[in-house]
Amino acid sequence: MEQEKQTAAERNGINLKNERSLHAALKQWYAQPQDRFEVPLAGYVIDLLRGNQLVEIQTRNFAALRPKLQALLPGHKVHLLHPVTLEKWVVQVDQKDASVLSRRKSPYRGALTHLFTELVRIPELVAHPNLTLEFVLIKEEEVRCRDGKGSKHRKHVSLRDRKLLQVVSTHRFTCARDFLQFLPADVPQPFSNKTLAALLHLPLPQCRQITYCLRKMGALAVTGKQGNELLFSIGEPQICL
Repeated sequence: MEQEKQTAAERNGINLKNERSLHAALKQWYAQPQDRFEVPLAGYVIDLLRGNQLVEIQTRNFAALRPKLQALLPGHKVHLLHPVTLEKWVVQVDQKDASVLSRRKSPYRGALTHLFTELVRIPELVAHPNLTLEFVLIKEEEVRCRDGKGSKHRKHVSLRDRKLLQVVSTHRFTCARDFLQFLPADVPQPFSNKTLAALLHLPLPQCRQITYCLRKMGALAVTGKQGNELLFSIGEPQICL
């Protein structure tokens, strides 16, 4: 009976009406022939089911995903897939008929370290043995419309859609210790965020995101202070499955 309900729900395409192009394209890119889509489970709808593994594709807003992960991880293996944009093209469309008005390459340049912008929402969950993460570096097209309905940050320009242009590479993380790859090999022990920023040539706020996540995962420990700056040391080695 439960199988019949699931099959009917999948046929009805739960969540597909509100699915944006980037999410749909990543799901199709990742899928294998025997995978099932939009599967109801424990009061949630799973993007993709591969055998006993649940696959969630989250293009942004990890905070919204937190309750779902907290509910599912105790009894299920979950693989979380998230795109990180390296390059993007901006397309302006007409408000009335959505015809293309212009297309240009954005000066934006992303990097794998930008994954921490979202990971700060769920860093303590990374240590859960049932969770694996995969970050996909992509090139994308961002569709915008000057309709006066967007945020002030976007000067009231609405973001209509995001479209996948190319998958450049993928990066899989199976445990907290995998994220230590973002620390340079010559980082002193202990070290501060300012030291890390100088070694990585990254803005200080971004380095604070990195060390915050690593602390919450258990991969870093606070071992002292230097003035107002916390000092960090790498935690005990962990076994990555």
